[in-house]
Amino acid sequence: MRLKDKVAIVTGGGSGFGEGMARRFAAEGAKIVVNDLNAAGGQRVIDAIKQQGGKAVYVGGDVSKRADVKAIGAKAVSEFGRVDILVNNAGVTHKNQPMLDVPEEMFDKIFAVNVKAIYLAALEVIPLMRQQGGGAIINTASTAGLRPRPGLTWYNASKGAVITMTKSMAAELAPDKIRVNCLCPVAGITGMLGDFMGADTPENRAKFQASIPIGRLSTPEDIANAALYLASDEANFITGVALEVDGGRCI
Repeated sequence: MRLKDKVAIVTGGGSGFGEGMARRFAAEGAKIVVNDLNAAGGQRVIDAIKQQGGKAVYVGGDVSKRADVKAIGAKAVSEFGRVDILVNNAGVTHKNQPMLDVPEEMFDKIFAVNVKAIYLAALEVIPLMRQQGGGAIINTASTAGLRPRPGLTWYNASKGAVITMTKSMAAELAPDKIRVNCLCPVAGITGMLGDFMGADTPENRAKFQASIPIGRLSTPEDIANAALYLASDEANFITGVALEVDGGRCI
């Protein structure tokens, strides 16, 4: 098992990419702390992990709030004693629309959840990893931060920030043996797909798929497999990478 006895926090782990990563990590021997605002989704994921013989706990909370993030880290330590892997996956987007039509409140929410949450998680988890002698952090960015599309300007900007944060964190934390990488998925079959496309219609799906050389949208399994590599000891010389999991979209 590639993650045997490691402890992983996965934010936004109650559905979509986060669920895929949580379940894949558990199958490879990791103990999982699933965070999600949706309690039903989070509980469903940990129940599925336990049914397969894995170990997992659910912690609710808003990753843009310091007290909630502190509680996530505390739960990991109280249940499993350490944190080896942190996946900052929770994210939100605005609906595909002209940039001037996005309300200020939505702009603030996007940057709070997609960007500030990584800062807050760093405050709580990096000291633990330093005490342990290392760890791995994976941030979920997006192809939107590399090859942005019109209609998602503020979301694109938040993911561009995630990519830059990842690289800077990697450079600063390398002496502590803490690796930091990010994933850049293309649009995937998750709950946010309709917002990305404006509406989830066969016509819009065909339009998006036509921009992906491999000819399909991403799946949670695609992202989980890439994350597994970055989280594993096999990637112990890999840090500061923005890995495109995109079927060729960014070529």
